[in-house]
Amino acid sequence: MTLDLTDLTTRMLDAARRAGADQADALARDGSATSIGVRAGKLEEAERSEGVEIGLRVLVGQRQACVSSSDLRDDAMTEMAERAVAMAREAPEDPYVGLAGADQLGDPASVDALDLWDDSAEPSPQDMLQDALAAEEAALAVDGVTQVQSAGSSYGFSRVYLAATNGFGGGYKRTHRQTYCTAIAGTGTGMERDSDGDMRLHQSDLRSPQEIGQKAGERAVARLNPVQPKTGRYPVLFDERISGSLIGHLLGAVNGAAIARGASFLRDHLGKQVLPEALSVIEDPHRARIPGSRPFDSEGLATRKRAIVENGMLTGWTLDLATARKLGMSSTGNAARGLSSPPSPSNWNIALTQGEATREDLIAQMGTGFLVTSLIGSTINPNTGDYSRGAAGFWVENGKISHTVSEGTIAGNLIEMLARIIPANDARTHLSHVVPSILIEDMSIAGQ
Repeated sequence: MTLDLTDLTTRMLDAARRAGADQADALARDGSATSIGVRAGKLEEAERSEGVEIGLRVLVGQRQACVSSSDLRDDAMTEMAERAVAMAREAPEDPYVGLAGADQLGDPASVDALDLWDDSAEPSPQDMLQDALAAEEAALAVDGVTQVQSAGSSYGFSRVYLAATNGFGGGYKRTHRQTYCTAIAGTGTGMERDSDGDMRLHQSDLRSPQEIGQKAGERAVARLNPVQPKTGRYPVLFDERISGSLIGHLLGAVNGAAIARGASFLRDHLGKQVLPEALSVIEDPHRARIPGSRPFDSEGLATRKRAIVENGMLTGWTLDLATARKLGMSSTGNAARGLSSPPSPSNWNIALTQGEATREDLIAQMGTGFLVTSLIGSTINPNTGDYSRGAAGFWVENGKISHTVSEGTIAGNLIEMLARIIPANDARTHLSHVVPSILIEDMSIAGQ
């Protein structure tokens, strides 16, 4: 029997009112997940989880508290609401907390149009086992691969429903299907490891396990016999696998919570150029079949497409209701929350404008430089944008990949780096963050 999440949140809000809450919202979530892992041609692990949880946020005046539970009995809900109200009465006042007003609750996007749910049959454990074994077998078939650290497959679905005392009520559901493989090449102290994987909302979109295993194996073999990169100032090309981290730093710097704290290297850049003029960063939470899509945020505001950066200019911050009030602005519909935590700003699907050049074109353009395929650790100063990270990948000489490198460090300043990025055209458009390979023509590299 399928649980009615609407009824569950209604009961929770009624309990909150009885306990003395002035305002409240309730988030209910259920779902299941199955995962299969193999090693050396045999089943290594098989897990399945199912559960239902509810989270409650109550407001008493300008004080708030959050609690969560998986106990859905009426008396347990009553106790949960009473505990939340007691906690709120002891919490410090916050002049910026509060639910959305009725005039702020727009019409959410059509859930059907987002196509987040796969109606095809749930895969059997045997089907997932065969996918994991096929990925492992494909990796082991690559010359130079000595073992597979792990290979696996998973499937899951979830439903969420949000209701609040301001009259909002809405929910949606999504599925996901995943295959992954991590291969090891070489032996002893010369072993190198790399991986590949794919996760889609619809099973029919998933890449084949053979392709995933083969790619993992080829990547691992390509990392063999590395040396340290040269020390100096050279062009650095961030491979598409890790280039999203650069745009991630930009998104963190325009997050309303960071701006409200004054802890952002872009705090004084609103309305100023932060990327090259031809580039934009577009957030679109309404892309079909994409994990980051959603019809409304966790405060019940309708999500919408917007330009975070337009033609190089920073147009605004990422805001929930509280940070928007603190900054004297309006929410951008970007509130996210867990079951036991209050809302905070977060981004949905984003895309950086792609370039016209291929990754190979940018490698040729580099002359001599560092193609980075993996990043290790980080030292990022959020106030100044000073950037330093361990890196590995390939050294480029005369516009061609020369040899494998590792144990290098790349450094720069994010304000300067973002202002002169050159994008390739190789972004994977099915990802939530669509970011191509990115060339930065001058960075400090420390190695040998």
